[in-house]
Amino acid sequence: MRAALFLMLTCCAIAFAQQVKPIDPDWPVPEKAAQEQNPLSGKPELAAGGRKVFERTCAQCHGDTKHERKNNAPDLATPAVQQESDGSLFWRISNGNSRKGMPSFSNLPEPQRWQLVLYIRSLGTK
Repeated sequence: MRAALFLMLTCCAIAFAQQVKPIDPDWPVPEKAAQEQNPLSGKPELAAGGRKVFERTCAQCHGDTKHERKNNAPDLATPAVQQESDGSLFWRISNGNSRKGMPSFSNLPEPQRWQLVLYIRSLGTK
């Protein structure tokens, strides 16, 4: 009985540790960018627009109901992603990470990038 309980707790601890690892420790967000506030944060209904942008530009790597997540792309609902500030998420979307295969989406209008942040936030509540 103790061995089974120990095994179960060990598996849970390993799974939790894998979920909370940082997105990429070699991809730091500048402090000023991390402190930016989402100008759309009081308008959660705009996350629907973010979902449309996500399905068009992000789902092929990060996954959705039609696409499976690719190896290097983090699951955006995990605590590691959800604990990022809105400014950090916006900066990561805008700048990309060429070492990990994430393109820059600075070509998207700024309001759409903030809508993406709203949509990513909504993934953590499901």
